[in-house]
Amino acid sequence: MSDILCIYYSRTGNTKKAMEEIAAALDAELVELRDGADRSGWKGWLRCGLDAVRKNTRPTDPVETSRPLDAYRLVILGTPVWAGRESAVMRAFLQAHGAELKNAAYVLTRSSGAQYQEVFRQMDRDVPAGHRAAVSLRSGDVGWAFWQEEFLRQVRAFLAEG
Repeated sequence: MSDILCIYYSRTGNTKKAMEEIAAALDAELVELRDGADRSGWKGWLRCGLDAVRKNTRPTDPVETSRPLDAYRLVILGTPVWAGRESAVMRAFLQAHGAELKNAAYVLTRSSGAQYQEVFRQMDRDVPAGHRAAVSLRSGDVGWAFWQEEFLRQVRAFLAEG
């Protein structure tokens, strides 16, 4: 049983793809977040942007993991960037469970050229332990593979510390 959990929200599939690749590379457990809101199509896209700007959240659907969140050595959190912020779905999850995470790492997926380092700080507000590694990936970008591998290197270095 892995002591790494990858938990993510994905509206378009980009974050899901990144998290599936990372979970496979680390032999980690993989869990998807949902909040029950219809976020499909252009209306869903608009709802996502408004939720991000207004910092609206809905409770996330219950997730099933192999063990309690605080029993994982590392929890890797994947979220798309919405209007320069973490997704409302990830924000809701972290507000409810961020304090349970002993060690966290962040994976952002984005459509623009901006790196969105501020989103890491936003997520740290709800994760008292802060993050051990982080990456911001742009779908279709030539740097995707490089930055994903750099993130995996950071995670492996953290895990090797003991």
